[in-house]
Amino acid sequence: MSLPTYAEIKKVVDGMQIPTKAFIGGKFVSALSGKTIPSMSPITGEKLADFAACGKEDVDAAVKCAQKVFNSGVWSKMHPTERKKILLKYADLIEQHTVELGVLESMDSGKPVSDCITIDVPEGVHALRWHAEYADKNYGLFSPSGDSSVGMITKEAIGVVACIIPWNFPLMTTLWKLAPSLAEGNSIIIKPASNTTLSTLRLVEYATEAGLPEGVIQVITGSGSIVGEALGMHEGVGAISFTGSTEIGRKLLEYSSKSNLKKIVLELGGKSPMVILDDVKDLSNAVNNALFSSFWNSGQSCTANSRIFVPENRKEEFVELMVASLNETWKIGNPLNPEFNYGTLISEAHFKTVMAHMDQAIKEGHRMVCGGKALTIEKGLFIAPTIFVDPTPNSDLMKTELFGPITSVIGVKSNEEAIEKANDTEYGLQATIFTEDLRSAHKYARAIKAGTVSINRYCEGDITTPFGGLKMSGFGGQDNAAAAHDQYTEVKTIFIDLDA
Repeated sequence: MSLPTYAEIKKVVDGMQIPTKAFIGGKFVSALSGKTIPSMSPITGEKLADFAACGKEDVDAAVKCAQKVFNSGVWSKMHPTERKKILLKYADLIEQHTVELGVLESMDSGKPVSDCITIDVPEGVHALRWHAEYADKNYGLFSPSGDSSVGMITKEAIGVVACIIPWNFPLMTTLWKLAPSLAEGNSIIIKPASNTTLSTLRLVEYATEAGLPEGVIQVITGSGSIVGEALGMHEGVGAISFTGSTEIGRKLLEYSSKSNLKKIVLELGGKSPMVILDDVKDLSNAVNNALFSSFWNSGQSCTANSRIFVPENRKEEFVELMVASLNETWKIGNPLNPEFNYGTLISEAHFKTVMAHMDQAIKEGHRMVCGGKALTIEKGLFIAPTIFVDPTPNSDLMKTELFGPITSVIGVKSNEEAIEKANDTEYGLQATIFTEDLRSAHKYARAIKAGTVSINRYCEGDITTPFGGLKMSGFGGQDNAAAAHDQYTEVKTIFIDLDA
């Protein structure tokens, strides 16, 4: 769709009714304690709203409602084709409100509104439609049990599923998790990040309008440490799907072990590499992808290619092209203005963390060719896109997920050295390889330890391919594709003796 003008977007902002309450039992409600938590705009520094600060008692209420609805069968026992129809209507309603949702997402997160309108909302809608269509196509199996028996292998909905959403792609990640879980007939409790709740609360309104029964989707707002622990420890929650930090992922596994051993699916951090092999003649495509992967969403992406390995004899050329292209194509300003494609960091606390890493790298003497500073644009939390060259192997630039607009270019003497260094990380989420040789593409893609390896374009695959990580980047399952449905189902064997 065509982007609205800045004037049109400002009209949407001026007329916006910001949802602030939790959504439990089909109604927007305050926290039972009456407490609220402020949400600050990363664009202006001003308070957007005070949101319901839910606690353990609110989680209890939501879980009881979700269990009751699931057990009633009003959604869980509905024919898959009928669930599909409702989910497709839900997708249509979301699509009709693309601009409003994109503006909400940008206001809340500081992401460029152009990305929210043209990438986040459309991809979320596409995911919802894809999984809706899969609802009545997910067949069971028969085992080879001979003529005297029948072994049926079926999948059943888990029941109550909690989805804990990150702040960097809140709307898209919500729909990635919501769609397959709903398609299988589960009842869902969504925990949005405490600083990005707006789009999720608006999404549940459209779900009700689409015809989802009350209580099938609920949203618990508030502190992650309080609500997340309550969901993790709750005996009535059958599964948690989480996207976020490795630290919190560990805690969720701990909560599961201390409670009902609920299924835990984790999509965690990354320190993703980009490798330019020595057969690449024209570097322009790799340069443009390196910039996008490093600075899209201000580097706040778990798959950001923040370690870029380039043949030593092409390194300086690559760096010069990156800096020149960066200055030409990346425009920094108010994210609500579609003219700009580079936004803010999410919060003052995160801004300070990223700046501390930046200052430390500069203090340690690593070569920096651009950026390295905060930018004064209105009152937004902007950090200039920053490129380092050849940082030391054990520095934070090489080892730590900085989650900000900082990337490094590293010269290597061979393709084999590039792959070895690419794998020198505790993470294994995504990697990108550039090559002009098909054999090299296959050979080195297999050698890299990552859940997704893209060739000649930075990407995470699409809705048809599973997305998840290896090593410290993931555990228990994947988002997207048919594999996502496995997160939200249990396998059951029904074995029938025909001779009895």
